[in-house]
Amino acid sequence: MLKNSFYILLTLLCVWACKTPEARKPVASKSGSFIQESVKRNKKMVAKEEKIIANIIKKDSINNYLSSSDGFWYYYNAQNIEDTLTPHFGDLVEFDYDISTLEGTPIYTKKEIGTREYVIDKENVFNGLRQGLKLMKEGETVTFLFPSHKAFGYYGDSEKIGRNIPIRSTITLNSISLEKNQ
Repeated sequence: MLKNSFYILLTLLCVWACKTPEARKPVASKSGSFIQESVKRNKKMVAKEEKIIANIIKKDSINNYLSSSDGFWYYYNAQNIEDTLTPHFGDLVEFDYDISTLEGTPIYTKKEIGTREYVIDKENVFNGLRQGLKLMKEGETVTFLFPSHKAFGYYGDSEKIGRNIPIRSTITLNSISLEKNQ
């Protein structure tokens, strides 16, 4: 009798252990509302910055601004119409630049920054500078108006530029050295 009860218990235990597990309900569900709110906030910020830039362009009757497909605006201080060469991936460029507020108050002067060398798309510089240099030819000086997402974005530069600050930058491209593989 005891032996039979043991086998019955063992059989029931095996049958119960083979049962497929049931899915548990989540403790908390996420609706994605944080991301949606963040997107709304960023769209408002970009629209506000673009409106400020549009007003600056409207007031400036001296310069002919061009709109970049990358989301910033620029005008030529000195244009090189003879050359056609612009820097591409891997090219070494030497340039000078400054950074100021959109209104023109200096943040970093050319003297503070000094002449820089940069290998296109292989080193870390802010997004607008990288894209702006690719539009330039040797000897040109161009003034760019960058919204904050093309400048230093949410984090700033952790020194003089705060978060979400649009900037103006005047860049002079001194030289382009082609990548050796070309």
